[in-house]
Amino acid sequence: MTFTIIPGLQAVASDYDAFILDLWGVVHNGKQPYPGALDCMARLREGGRQIILVSNAPRTNNFVISFLEGLGVARDRYDHILTSGDLTRQALETRDHPFLKDRGKAFYQIGASRDKGLEDGLEYARVFDVPAADFLICTGLTNDETETPEDYRNLLSKALSHDLPMLCANPDLTVMRGDASIYCAGAIAALYAEMGGRVVLFGKPYPEVYRQAMARLAISDPARILAVGDSMRTDIKGAASAGIDSILVSGGIHADEWGLQGGALPSAAQVASVVGEYAFSPRYVTGHMIW
Repeated sequence: MTFTIIPGLQAVASDYDAFILDLWGVVHNGKQPYPGALDCMARLREGGRQIILVSNAPRTNNFVISFLEGLGVARDRYDHILTSGDLTRQALETRDHPFLKDRGKAFYQIGASRDKGLEDGLEYARVFDVPAADFLICTGLTNDETETPEDYRNLLSKALSHDLPMLCANPDLTVMRGDASIYCAGAIAALYAEMGGRVVLFGKPYPEVYRQAMARLAISDPARILAVGDSMRTDIKGAASAGIDSILVSGGIHADEWGLQGGALPSAAQVASVVGEYAFSPRYVTGHMIW
């Protein structure tokens, strides 16, 4: 598929009935909404069109809603929200994943204290010694401003020696916080898998999150939906696999590699290079999510 570089979403919004929006890198940068993002969301919803926020946040949606309100993204700006934390909690509830069947309910969590809520009310026991655990839950780094995945190699080696499977509640490798790129849970999960550990990842780009998003939108035809994301690896890949058109926002995770600032548009050659690397393409490319 060829791509088209566009200045904003106004020219294409009327072609769709609903929009799947990523959060980090599209709506906000972890500290504040991007300029024009909230206005764009309001305009996208005109005429009864729906917005669902689909995020690889390792927390359930109620915590993300509160976080968004703190950034100034009010609940009335969108219709639905679905997170990778929600999908991880569903797996904990149903226990139908092979990693959880016939296992105990003691888990060791790798992640910051803010990453909470996944096991609330489900009678799981969080332990603080790896050998006492039945499985791992990875939500991120304990201190993502100073640590790297390599800081967890010894812990992962211990978990591997006990054959502990890992549930990763955020497949992202990195995310933008302000102007800085920080590591996410997916980077630790990738290291564990490289070491020989068993890993399951919840969220984008995997099919279940798109199946549930479409169910919440009550739309069965993927051609009626447009996904907006900043990551080729998760947002654009997941949308392409689901048959959903997508817009790559260049002002997020790819901005550094393209040398872009302030939502500047990439060149066609820059986009073509990353499309060739990934072997799939967004339908559109823009700088930031603006109208």
